[in-house]
Amino acid sequence: MALPAFSAAAPFRILIVNSYSSDWIWVREQTDGFKAGLGGVDAEFRTVDMDVKNQTDESVGAAAQRARELIEGWGPHLVFVTDDAAQAEVTVHFVNGPIPFVFSGVNKTPGDLGLSGAPNVTGVFEREHFAGTLRLLREIWPGEIRRIAVVTDDDPTWKGVRQRIGESVAACEDLGLESVEWIQPESFEEFKTVMSRLEQTVDAVGLLGIFRFAADGGGFTDYETVLRWVTENSSLPDFSFWDTRVERGTLCALTVSGTEQGLAAGRMARRILLEKIPPSDIPPEASSKGRPMISLARAKKLGIRIRSGLLLGSTVLSGFSWDQ
Repeated sequence: MALPAFSAAAPFRILIVNSYSSDWIWVREQTDGFKAGLGGVDAEFRTVDMDVKNQTDESVGAAAQRARELIEGWGPHLVFVTDDAAQAEVTVHFVNGPIPFVFSGVNKTPGDLGLSGAPNVTGVFEREHFAGTLRLLREIWPGEIRRIAVVTDDDPTWKGVRQRIGESVAACEDLGLESVEWIQPESFEEFKTVMSRLEQTVDAVGLLGIFRFAADGGGFTDYETVLRWVTENSSLPDFSFWDTRVERGTLCALTVSGTEQGLAAGRMARRILLEKIPPSDIPPEASSKGRPMISLARAKKLGIRIRSGLLLGSTVLSGFSWDQ
């Protein structure tokens, strides 16, 4: 596979295509990790954000079109693509082409994305730590956790997450779950109604997709507003898989690291650009490390005490993001 023409006197051209917004910490972690993984490679970067969590389908489509036009017109030496949506809208259009693509933060399988066997595509899959997170929650919470609910929005990303959680429940007998209820509210008001009902029907709730709940005035309710409402109105222990949730009041997570995924993707890109190794010779990886994170502020609101040994082995947040 031949890369676009490159002069030794010029930097590599690298296009970054984000499914979400560059302003979001999750995306910044992946991007910063990617650049660190490149290890000082001289490069000119351009970025296109699709921002699927906040924009209309029309705006998202227009951003994807800009990215495709940049690839065709600017001729980057490599494209770094974050999260699922941009794979379906951008990467899939260049499968088997001369330009290498490296992804991170991807939840779906290559087959789901139309990337199976693509010789110019490799990257890092995001794999959430469900079993580990549930075990962490049980170490924190003094009561039984047998019935859980999991909340998502309508982002297609959650389909793959749901499948993997189902596989974890089936594979890990020690989890001992009696039921897992999946809930997809359309609006913030519906979310609040559902959360109130869950107080009587489940032992804990997973807060995963909380970005696309319709707001009364149009658009989507900010996810910090959603999570702040939970801390002020829900008495259920809650969990997620990302530090951004725990920072905003979710009780705990064995977190998935955007930095780790970006760093691994950057190292792949460095090998492709400097060592001329084709993506087909660099097998995709899955995120492996999980970091226990606990919101002590949320624990206090729930009236629970956490043993010191567990706190010492975790990242502990003593306050909420909105108090800073």
